[in-house]
Amino acid sequence: MSIDLWPVGEDFAAEIGDVNLSLPISKNLAEEILTAYNTYAVLIFPNQRLTQDAHVRFAKIFGDIDHSMVADMEMAVPRVPTEIADVSNLGSDGSVLDEDHRMIGFQRGNRLWHTDSSFKHVPANASCLYMQSIPPVGGQTEFADMRAAWDALAPRLREKIRGRIALHSIANSRKRMGFDMTDEENESYPQVPQALVRSHATSGRTSIYLAAHARSIVGMPQEQADALIDTLFEHATQRRFIYAHRWRTNDLVVWDNRCVMHRGRPFDDTRWPRDAQRATTIDIGNTCEQEGLSDGTTHLFDAAE
Repeated sequence: MSIDLWPVGEDFAAEIGDVNLSLPISKNLAEEILTAYNTYAVLIFPNQRLTQDAHVRFAKIFGDIDHSMVADMEMAVPRVPTEIADVSNLGSDGSVLDEDHRMIGFQRGNRLWHTDSSFKHVPANASCLYMQSIPPVGGQTEFADMRAAWDALAPRLREKIRGRIALHSIANSRKRMGFDMTDEENESYPQVPQALVRSHATSGRTSIYLAAHARSIVGMPQEQADALIDTLFEHATQRRFIYAHRWRTNDLVVWDNRCVMHRGRPFDDTRWPRDAQRATTIDIGNTCEQEGLSDGTTHLFDAAE
C-alpha cells in the first residue's frame, strides 16, 4: 500500500492516514514510513488502537528497543512492560498520582526542551508516543527542527560549536525543575559526552544536538558554556522552527531524536489523567563516536584556540 501523507510543513512534520498500526506491518509499508520519517522527522498517526505488544512491534521498525530507565527506579509504577516508558501521571490502578508522588516531580522535567535518552551513552533514535487519554486543556507537545535551526545558524556560531562535545546528565534537567535525583539514581546515570553538532545517518543533514540534560561543554569554562547553551536554545526554539501538536485521543506521534528536540506543555497533572506511553529505539552508537570525535575528555580544537 501507499501511505496517505499530509505534510504540516515543507519538510518538518507530516500526518499519515489510512494506516492501521495494530496489524502486522509489511516490508513495503515499513519502508514508506521510514522514508517519511527520514524526511519529515515528526510523523502523526491519528486514531490508532494499539495493544502494548503492537506498540512495541511498530517501534521496532526504527531499530532495537531502548528500555525505559523509569522501570528501574524505586518510584516506578508497575503499569507497562519495560519496553515502554510510562510518561503519564497515573498510578497502577489508572488514577491520577498524588501531588507528593516523586513520579509527578520527575515527569515535570519533560516540560523542558530535551532529546530523549541523550543522558545515556548511546542515546535514542525514534520515540513513538501513544496517547490514550488527554487533559481537556493544556498538555500539548512542541517539536523543534534542529536541522532548520542549524541551517539558519550564523556562520560564526556554526564554527564555534562544530566539533564541540557537551556533557549530558538526567540530573541536570530534573534539578532545573526542582527535582533531586537520589545518589543511587545518579550513580546509575552519570554524565555522558555527546556531540553538539551531528550529521543524520540517513539524510546526511546537519543538526544541532541539544537538550536540557546538557550543562557543560568540554574544554570551555562553565560561564561561557552556560552562555553558549542559552544562546543555542534561544535560537533553536524560535517559533519558525516549531511544530506544536494538540493531542487527540489515540494519536501516535513518532519523532527522530537525532534531529528533533521536544517538550511537553504544562497541564493540571494532579487533576486530569494523561495516559502517555512511549516506545523508544536506540541509536547506532554514541554521537561522539559517530562524528569521529574524542570520548569527551578532550576537545579537538583546544590546541588551536
